[in-house]
Amino acid sequence: VAGGSGDEVEVHVALLRSGGFCDPLADRGGPVIQQHVTSALREALQIESEPVPEEATARAGRNTPDVFGFGLLDAVPDKRILAHADPDDRNHDGISGRPNRFFDGRLGRFGRKALVPSLREFNDGAFGAELGITNPAVPAEQTVGGKPIPAGADPVRDPEIDQKTTEDADAFVRFLAPPAPLALNHKGEHGRKLFSRLGCAACHLPVLKAGDNPVKALRHKKFAAYTDLLLHDMGPDLSDICLGLASPSEFRTEPLMGLHLMSRFLHDGRAETLEQALLLHGGEAARARDRYKALREEDRAALIEFLKSL
Repeated sequence: VAGGSGDEVEVHVALLRSGGFCDPLADRGGPVIQQHVTSALREALQIESEPVPEEATARAGRNTPDVFGFGLLDAVPDKRILAHADPDDRNHDGISGRPNRFFDGRLGRFGRKALVPSLREFNDGAFGAELGITNPAVPAEQTVGGKPIPAGADPVRDPEIDQKTTEDADAFVRFLAPPAPLALNHKGEHGRKLFSRLGCAACHLPVLKAGDNPVKALRHKKFAAYTDLLLHDMGPDLSDICLGLASPSEFRTEPLMGLHLMSRFLHDGRAETLEQALLLHGGEAARARDRYKALREEDRAALIEFLKSL
């Protein structure tokens, strides 16, 4: 259906160890906790869902994002992302976006904490972590709470889908175009100007550009991404788990492509309206949030009108 999002909220966990090391608790079933089990596994282990590890120092909710324009996000060169990073806030604007890195050092860009480097890895990983479907990239069943699947509880031979199936799924996601923005009236155009004036565009960059690419449909394309794909501190109210180099309060700037098709907002869907989402912005976004709160009522409405067009 139009919008491409869902109503399920996943449970993610992590352990922030002394010295700042982030442990995703992979050996205890993390970071994604399976909330549903098959009837065979239910009978074998006498559980209804995977247990949350006792060692977890934090747990987080993650709602289902849409996946529009992900092929374009994948095609943005690393150097263009890093060009916007300012981890030490050298320009003193209060915004210090920094990159996350995968475990092998590659630049991350996918996921709410920007850990995963490539769209293909993001898609392959989702088959295993979110759906429990083994595939050539994730060929073995994961554990349940750190324990192996009991013998006889999984009668299907691994991997459960083949290389062509994963390639087809990847191609489908890769070429989902960003939804066309809605036409702006005078009020919405005023809101667009306010978006930049308040400082929102410092993180939600209105335009990104793909680099050289073997696929013509992606090559050097400019698109209205409204993200910098960097981590930003969003303050204590939104803080949950660490992941990779991302601290509990750091999140990747969410792309706003297709925003007018969404009904719930933020990484865990807690905000029912765009205004609620804006008011929950803290940390590096606190200045922009406070400028929004200080606007006249008609100007606040104009900004919301603009956001509803994206």
